[in-house]
Amino acid sequence: MSYRVVWFKRDLRLCDHAPLAEAARLGPVLCLYVIEPGLWAQPDAATQHYRFALEGLADLAAELQRLGGRLLVRVGEAVEVLDQLYRAAPFLALHAHEETGNGWTYARDLAVGRWCRARGVAWREWPQFGVVRRLADRKHWQREWEALMAQPQAGLPALRCFEPPWPSDLPPQPSQLGLDPWQPPQRQWGGRRRALALLDDFLDQRCERYRGHISSPLSAPTACSRLSPYLAQGSVSLREVVQATRAQIALLPDSQARARQGLQAFLSRLYWHCHFIQKLESEPALESRNLHRGYDGLREPDWNPAHFAALVQGRTGWPLVDACVAMLRQTGWLNFRMRAMLVSVAAYPLWLHWREVGLWLAREFLDYEPGIHWSQLQMQSGTTGINTTRVYNPIKQARDQDPQGVFVRRWLPALRRVPDSWIFEPWRLPPDLQQRCGLRVGVEIALPLVDLEVATRESKQRLYARRAQPEVRAAKAAIVDKHGSRKGMPGRVSDRGTRSPRRITAPPDASQLSLDF
Repeated sequence: MSYRVVWFKRDLRLCDHAPLAEAARLGPVLCLYVIEPGLWAQPDAATQHYRFALEGLADLAAELQRLGGRLLVRVGEAVEVLDQLYRAAPFLALHAHEETGNGWTYARDLAVGRWCRARGVAWREWPQFGVVRRLADRKHWQREWEALMAQPQAGLPALRCFEPPWPSDLPPQPSQLGLDPWQPPQRQWGGRRRALALLDDFLDQRCERYRGHISSPLSAPTACSRLSPYLAQGSVSLREVVQATRAQIALLPDSQARARQGLQAFLSRLYWHCHFIQKLESEPALESRNLHRGYDGLREPDWNPAHFAALVQGRTGWPLVDACVAMLRQTGWLNFRMRAMLVSVAAYPLWLHWREVGLWLAREFLDYEPGIHWSQLQMQSGTTGINTTRVYNPIKQARDQDPQGVFVRRWLPALRRVPDSWIFEPWRLPPDLQQRCGLRVGVEIALPLVDLEVATRESKQRLYARRAQPEVRAAKAAIVDKHGSRKGMPGRVSDRGTRSPRRITAPPDASQLSLDF
């Protein structure tokens, strides 16, 4: 019997799943998920990502079973699994969503394409986000994004399922895939059911606190939608979330202005989500090398392993930084302002190159989305050549976002008895007060690695000196042409900091936008 294979990757849902809908319309389908050892061996992969995916798979398998279908789970590299399946029962076509992932998935998809061509198997791919393959320029990108978001969601016809010639494989343990067994004990759990519950709760209740409450690490955990890991894994579709948000806005009465404003700001972030992923789609090397090659060699020769180890261990000596690392280690999540601050501290006073910092954070962020992640690492590190340099002072950020030190004390128990006036600079505590607080600076809390003011000033001078070089300035135009936002694009931030007045506006700190909506 002829049939089509639907290859699930980061799209673990049945709703608004165009590849599945089209394959089901044409005839019998086999729903396939491949646990790829090569993927999980990559340096940006972590046990929390794997467990989260397995939880999403459980929901997907249950949904399929209710419809009389079955999810085939196989362990192996994609080409090998497809070839085994094809030899046992040849299929007509392979249906899948486009994926803008890391370099490994890009190479794997090229290999799958070659395999399909060699076997005469049609490979059909559909866009999952507002990302355009082989985009010539950014001129009409916004229009294409809006058109995709406005299209009706892909409906699922009755399923006729092809029964595979073998049962599903048991998922390997993380250790069998070479993964570090550690995962954040307080991380979010995966699956579509949890994603929909969060979406409903945000649209009905929490959206009122979205504007004005997502910068502080105290209020952000509940003010943010917390949908970012589910969008990264594909438990819900971006279009599904955009349309649900717009529908909720249309229902809100004028008396609920705060909720309306919150949802409009949320929509803006969903737009910018795709804007940044498009950068990696158009420039795959963005993951591994400076977007602006004029910045090559700026930080690479000065890599300081002691600085990096202290950052990873939460031992920089700046309390807000170390508290953020502690929270991230326990939850797998951090709000956008604190993410930007972590990268800023790494890039400027610690003068660390973004690549190793980015791999560490990729493993720590449950919602790791390569297209957004690597764009943001480079933007915050100043190596795109087209973005305003923003350097976050961790002491000022602590005073602004955690004025009473509640967040710092929650995640750094050693500081719980330190008075407010010393909480963000405990190294200034006199020895007698340290003793009364039960604190030994340099032991329970680290001393700052560098003089913050001096190191930040020197790093900015080095960056600006490189930026001022004629050849570096000359190369900027080509990068703007390929990757920069356009006049009239929603929320476009100009070099002078003004925003174009459009229906969708840029969120605060648009140039440090993270996936944590």
